[in-house]
Amino acid sequence: MNVPELNFNFGGLPDDYAAFETARILIWPVPFEATTTFMKGTALGPHAIIEASGHLELYDEELDAEIYRLGIHTLPPASVHAPLEAVIEQLYHEARRWLATGKFLCALGGEHSITSPIVRAVAELYPDLSVLQIDAHADLRPSYEGTPYSHASVAARLVEICPVVQVGVRALSLEEARARRQLPVTTFFAKDLRDPREWIPQVVEALSPHVYLTIDVDGLDPSLVPATGTPEPGGLSWSETLHLIRHTAERRTIVGMDVTELCPMPGHEASNFIVAKLVYKALGYIFHHELPRESL
Repeated sequence: MNVPELNFNFGGLPDDYAAFETARILIWPVPFEATTTFMKGTALGPHAIIEASGHLELYDEELDAEIYRLGIHTLPPASVHAPLEAVIEQLYHEARRWLATGKFLCALGGEHSITSPIVRAVAELYPDLSVLQIDAHADLRPSYEGTPYSHASVAARLVEICPVVQVGVRALSLEEARARRQLPVTTFFAKDLRDPREWIPQVVEALSPHVYLTIDVDGLDPSLVPATGTPEPGGLSWSETLHLIRHTAERRTIVGMDVTELCPMPGHEASNFIVAKLVYKALGYIFHHELPRESL
């Protein structure tokens, strides 16, 4: 797939707030797609998210703050032109390099298989790490279509690293349903998510002190984000998603994140903008204690 050159930064920020040296946050585009099984195009996701982010209102009325003032630097896209196993190993080493700067790393996929090598690098810094996975799919197949690094196997790789808490799952195989009972995974199925005042605290209680947040955008209801490769009805609403992330950020320390599986589609450009806003909102929640308030 021909991925367009990235010639703008997340948020369309001026140099004073986009410089690497002073930025608190790193946006890392990872335009990788090798194992998608339905609609193709996730390699175009990072470009679409970053392009759409240039149209965000950078003041957040909920937090009474401009999140970008922490400094948000957009890294060059990861080089992903290699065999699947080589890319996975390469992403691990590159993630270690960015994490060594002490800055917060937010990766933009690409398909969901990018998550496991990044979590592997983060877990070296935080031995008590757990993963919060917002996703329509369990992704617990040991391998799929001949590879253990399929996007359908990402959670199977994650539980080899640390415990996983899944939210919004509503599609899994019988094999996965059986396997999850023997694995360090806690699953909150979409069918059971009725009152957020009850299930959101339960999710957070299942997480360890340090959390890696991975958002597969198909975890949200496709009426909100239809531009994804494997949509499933019955997902999280915008409000539920934000409340979950904010509640987690207030009670745990989120130490890294990614957003994956946006599949840009003509006529559904709103999906690109919604995902860009989700990234910006999540960063605001994660850094709520550092944000300079406007005090209107």
